[in-house]
Amino acid sequence: MKTVLIIEDNLKNMKLTSDLLEVKGYAVLTADNAEAGLTLAAEHLPDLILMDIQMPGVDGFTALTRLREAPATAAIPVAAFTASVMTTDRARISEAGFDAFIGKPIRMKEFLATVAELCQE
Repeated sequence: MKTVLIIEDNLKNMKLTSDLLEVKGYAVLTADNAEAGLTLAAEHLPDLILMDIQMPGVDGFTALTRLREAPATAAIPVAAFTASVMTTDRARISEAGFDAFIGKPIRMKEFLATVAELCQE
């Protein structure tokens, strides 16, 4: 069973995404801020991290940098999971080193296909 860590400060988005992934057979870990998410990532080494970009405190870009700097979490695929869908936002996300972009609101088929691809299923 593949494990997905969702780092998302919007609890409705987190619940929807978490429920969808669990129904599809994934184990799901959740954190409502980047600091908690970084701790969970280091402890559980999930197969994939879905990272919101705009969060209070540490943002998704800074959290990605920290994940990539730590040897234990450096290779975990991280998808930007965000409502920031402007071309400039997507370019910045790509340049930062995210493995994928998942826009909100999610499109279920595309979302599940991206998750499966990143989890190497």
